[in-house]
Amino acid sequence: MQSRFGKNASDCVSFAWPSLMAFNFPDQFRFAESHEYAFFDGDLVRVGISEFAVDQLGDIVFVDLPEVGTTLQRGKSFGSVESVKAVEDMYSPISGEVVKCNESVLSSPEELQNDPHGEGWLMLIRPSETGDLKELMDAATYSRKVNSD
Repeated sequence: MQSRFGKNASDCVSFAWPSLMAFNFPDQFRFAESHEYAFFDGDLVRVGISEFAVDQLGDIVFVDLPEVGTTLQRGKSFGSVESVKAVEDMYSPISGEVVKCNESVLSSPEELQNDPHGEGWLMLIRPSETGDLKELMDAATYSRKVNSD
């Protein structure tokens, strides 16, 4: 059978379609391997999950965050996000104390889905180690990672 991608339809097997979704990763953000982001917001660090992670999850129906005052350790689970596809743990990109959780996301999880890098942030942390951010990927490195996976 003739195909517009090759002589035979079977020639299309290795054809790679370009990504239909262009992800936006703000330059000031730093990203963990597990797809959480962190960036300084004054003296605090704003934490959330990347647009890529939100896209992979699909329709988000529930977000579980720690209590204000909780001390987080970098790389340890701090909560979960539930979608119609799966429940995924989220891991702290830095160590520090939770000083505020985004109540909008807790009451309306679709906020996270609609604007993960803006109004869909998860929490503010008072960092105990400011050097933790240096251990995370910059936006360009993270972009290369998710586009090569």
